[in-house]
Formats: sequence, C-alpha cells, structure tokens
Amino acid sequence: MSEKQVVVRLQDVRKSYFMMGGLTQLVLKGISFEVKSGEFVAIMGHSGSGKSTLMNILGCLDRPTAGQYWLDGQDVSQQSDDELARVRNKTLGFVFQNFNLLTKRTIVDNVALPLLYQGVGVAECKKRALEMLDSVKLHGYENYLPSQLSGGMQQRVAVARALINDPTLILADEPTGNLDTQTSNEIMDLFCELNRKGITIILVTHEPDIARYAKRLVRIADGLVEYDGDVKEDMEIK
Repeated sequence: MSEKQVVVRLQDVRKSYFMMGGLTQLVLKGISFEVKSGEFVAIMGHSGSGKSTLMNILGCLDRPTAGQYWLDGQDVSQQSDDELARVRNKTLGFVFQNFNLLTKRTIVDNVALPLLYQGVGVAECKKRALEMLDSVKLHGYENYLPSQLSGGMQQRVAVARALINDPTLILADEPTGNLDTQTSNEIMDLFCELNRKGITIILVTHEPDIARYAKRLVRIADGLVEYDGDVKEDMEIK
C-alpha cells in the first residue's frame, strides 16, 4: 500500500503582531507538524495558547510571519489574498461554531453558495446541493430557511456546504460550541462517518469530550506544540 499523501505540513511556523508603542507580540513560536490524508486531528489549547491564530493560518485566512505552510502540496505561506481565496474555495471546507448561514436564503441556496462562487451553473449547483443535503439526512428541508431549523440541523447544513466542493480538508472550528450535549454527539458522529469515508478533518475544540472523537490530538500551549499523539494517550483527555 502506498504511503498516504501529506495534506498539511507546517514547518517552523511563527506569527507575530505589531502592538501599540512599537511592541511585537509573538503568538506562534515555531509550529511544526503534518496531517496526512484521511486523518482526524483535534487541536486543543487554552485561551491565549495560539490555537485560533493557528486555525486562521490553516484556513488560509492569515499568513505566517515566518516558516512555511504546504497545503495539498502547495506552499501557501506568502500567497496573495486573491490566491488564498482561490485555495480556500477549491481545497478547504469550513464548519464554524455559529453556522454562518445566510438567514434570508433557503437551505439549498446556502449549500450551493460555494459552487456559485466558482461559476457553476444554477441547475448543477442545485442538483449537487440536494445530494449533499441527502448525505447529511436533511432530505425534504431544502426550501426551509435557517431560522426554521434547530441548531443541530443548521450545523448539518453547514457540513453539507463544507462538502459541496469535494474539499481536500475540512476545518471545523468549535463546531459544537452552540449545541447541547445530545446534538453535539450527533454532529460528532457525522464527522466520524465522514472520516470513515476518507475525508481529512482538523477540529479545533476546547472540550475534551469532543476531542475524544478524533484519532490524534495536537495540543498547543504558549505558541508551541505541547503534545502530538494518540488522543487516548493524553492524560488531560482521559
């Protein structure tokens, strides 16, 4: 069997911000790790650890100050805003804590949106969006508005939208943060099902119960990787 493709590779990634008075705050102090195709990785860290900054870099929403980031074999470390936007639309699928659905558009329109940005025809967009809604068990809800759905159902819509472009990587940022325990477990079961189908997932969470669904944990502390290994072997997760 051939070795799995490396989807994400960070090499000594650093991120600093200029503060008032000419001071510089170093948030990421040299992050290095790889994620291979088909992995399910949880990233954890306390507030101020740098995990949100890391997630922004992974999602091509920000660039590292130093170091390199390869995404699907392409060095995206210093690409322009337009180039990063194309990478995001083609390679990444995002699932956010607050769902980020357009409240005045139907569910099927929300799911189809990434394809419309790519210039795909309206009929093909709707066809594929309906297929994605079926895959997350929302058949029959395509003409509902987000406000007519429960939080768990809205997050399923967000997952369907993230999948519509057949992305290389799904990035989930606190995807259960606004959900009750039962609904959170249902959403995480959905992520596990997607991962079993071969989809690569990176999940950011502060909840150990949610991190346990992943197969690997990367724990960030003070801008550095504190732990990288099996979730079940991490004492804090236990």
